[in-house]
Amino acid sequence: MTESRLTDLEIHMMHQENTIQELNDVVMEQQRMIDLLRSEVQTIKEQLQALDPSLNRLPSEEEPPPHY
Repeated sequence: MTESRLTDLEIHMMHQENTIQELNDVVMEQQRMIDLLRSEVQTIKEQLQALDPSLNRLPSEEEPPPHY
């Protein structure tokens, strides 16, 4: 292998390592946002259930009205 070719491969590898690190940073930020959004959705669900539990129940979980 010539010196020039080896240098080209090293440069190419450095660019790939940089790209991988950038992609990793993006994935980590996306995961952080997903975790935050999940937490916010859970909080909203809990607030809605506190307001009116029957709005958030499945029909099969609903209690029959008192006249039955």
